[in-house]
Amino acid sequence: MKVAVIGAGIIGITTAYELAMDGHEVTVFERRSAAAEETSFANAGIVAPGYVTPWAAPGMPGKVLSYLFSRHTPVRLSLPLSRQDMAWMWKWKRACKLETYLANRARLQRLAFYSRHRLHVLSAERELDYERSAGYMVLLRSEQDSQLVQPGLQVLRDLGVSFRQINADEVRTIEPALNPATPLLGAVHLPDDEVANCRQFALLLKDEALWLGVNFRFNTTVAQLDPAQPATLLIAGDPVPRRFDQVVMCAGLASAALVKPLGLDIPLAAVYGYSISAPIRASLDAPLSALMDERYKVAISRLGNRVRVAGSAEIGGSLDHKRQDSLKTLYKVLQDWFPGAAQLASSNGGVQVWKGARPMLPDGPPLIGNSGRAGLWFNLGHGSSGWALSCGSARALADLMAGRPAEIDMEGFDLSRLT
Repeated sequence: MKVAVIGAGIIGITTAYELAMDGHEVTVFERRSAAAEETSFANAGIVAPGYVTPWAAPGMPGKVLSYLFSRHTPVRLSLPLSRQDMAWMWKWKRACKLETYLANRARLQRLAFYSRHRLHVLSAERELDYERSAGYMVLLRSEQDSQLVQPGLQVLRDLGVSFRQINADEVRTIEPALNPATPLLGAVHLPDDEVANCRQFALLLKDEALWLGVNFRFNTTVAQLDPAQPATLLIAGDPVPRRFDQVVMCAGLASAALVKPLGLDIPLAAVYGYSISAPIRASLDAPLSALMDERYKVAISRLGNRVRVAGSAEIGGSLDHKRQDSLKTLYKVLQDWFPGAAQLASSNGGVQVWKGARPMLPDGPPLIGNSGRAGLWFNLGHGSSGWALSCGSARALADLMAGRPAEIDMEGFDLSRLT
């Protein structure tokens, strides 16, 4: 088939690759000048399937309200909120019911474990090297932090995930550069989880896709889908429509606007995240892999010769405005745990500051499968877990498009879940 993929983030790249592997003629349209330049650009890079859970969970609305009065908070509201933001938050609140949460958590974790398997398969088959480090720890500053993670640990036990709850001395044996002056109770250590450079993987896989014959059209904006024939695209500045047999929507937040004229109302919202990345000053003072500060929900990752600190969930506001309070929290957590790790002065190359718009659906899982419109397919709405879900999502979609069952149960990933 002749297939168009709209979007060249990590979801679009993995989708194009899998479709090309199945023998399809694939063209990728991307409005930016290169792959993975938006949401996939500078995320935390953590691949921890057991921790991929819906943001819509029992008790979360109350937690969000309590965070409003905290200086270093993991969740922020930027006022004024738009009507679209308010509508999304109402749907999110309704999805926080226990029954809904449990169903969506099972879906996400099923996909996340499959996706990690697919990531390893692709990496081995193509011999890809993308700044990967093994192991992941969730740092617990106090007994209160330890108590708060216990329900999550039971989930890990139920899933059969390998982990240990360890004391502070054991933590510092695994990560010897941790600041001894910062109080530490212990950690949850997950040896089978990992951290890796999402954008680097996307660029490497893009090259593999090129070798398979995928055509990438960068600096190219899809302006409209033909309502009568959704697989026909109108490109901005091009008077001649382009016709395909199938189109896969992987364009993040832009996807909702593109499909709305087709009568499809996709409740996507931007939940913004932040990161800072800096060169390592001294290797002995830097982390060896990835850690999450449970109290502040901030990740510290080792990516080759750089340290990346990522966190925050911001609703409302805009992509262009970077909140200084959010960035201060990232610097605080880095200073708490690895004060000598990074070169933060501008004279040493400076710090890369990033804010990304995560395209999130109110209840958590992405949309993967047929849109209900002839020739149009979805692979979108992965929120903050796009990297962790990308390889599995792409392979599952390719299987569905080929008319064969995916290797995992895809119940609940279609549009009917939201209607």
